[in-house]
Amino acid sequence: MRLFIAINLPAEVREALWETAAPLRAARYPIRWVASEAIHLTLKFLGEVEAEREGEVAAGLAAAAQGAKPFTLAVSGFGVFPSARRPRVVWAGLEPVPPLELLQHQVEREMERLGFPVEGRPFHPHLTLGRAKRDARPAALEGLATELDTLVYEAEVTVDAVDLMQSTLTAQGARYARRHAVALT
Repeated sequence: MRLFIAINLPAEVREALWETAAPLRAARYPIRWVASEAIHLTLKFLGEVEAEREGEVAAGLAAAAQGAKPFTLAVSGFGVFPSARRPRVVWAGLEPVPPLELLQHQVEREMERLGFPVEGRPFHPHLTLGRAKRDARPAALEGLATELDTLVYEAEVTVDAVDLMQSTLTAQGARYARRHAVALT
């Protein structure tokens, strides 16, 4: 099964982000948009994991979250990765507060202990809203970054759990299901 570790946001925040990005969808950029219910913060993508390892991974997640307290996360700003000239991912920003960075580091460390490779890129907390289609030419995405600058949405959310998620790829996009939740106490 295809697994990842994430922080899931309240439905009202996901729906508000979806509504805020409506002008981008209306502009018909060659982007595959993430459904509102699927917007999340990925802490660690694990990839294909044998079903018999699920308990071990869940225990590792619990160990990573041990001692972590609930914290507030600010959602604000929009942008693209890797650059405005060649946008591949459209995102909403998250403030990289110390409790989030520490939690992500602990998750990375525990998953490395279980044999999962360490992410080679620095952690940039964000909520993926869409991905450019594979055949999208940069010219077809021209103006996207400028339009993102006109979007305004800000919220604060309390993070009180971290989840082990399963991703199932379908023709309509990925479908996510929570496998385990670990409360931050």
